[in-house]
Amino acid sequence: MIRIYSAPQFEKSIQKIPYRIQIIFQKKLKLFRQDPFYPSLKTHKLSGKMKNYYSFSITYSYRVLFKFSDKNSALLVNIGTHEIYK
Repeated sequence: MIRIYSAPQFEKSIQKIPYRIQIIFQKKLKLFRQDPFYPSLKTHKLSGKMKNYYSFSITYSYRVLFKFSDKNSALLVNIGTHEIYK
């Protein structure tokens, strides 16, 4: 099981997303803890200026931006629509 940490930006952003997305996020987070690359999460490594980060899907529009601190822990950096990549 992976340890999860959250950055201050993530804490601010999660409060701004719709409640129904927050509920779905909690379910996806349980999957992420068990296996960060669980198929329905669609976890993928980013490229370009964000090459050190990964992303996983909550819904078609909402994503979680994170990076691995080590092989057993991840830092959740941001949550939101595709705007989080900018």
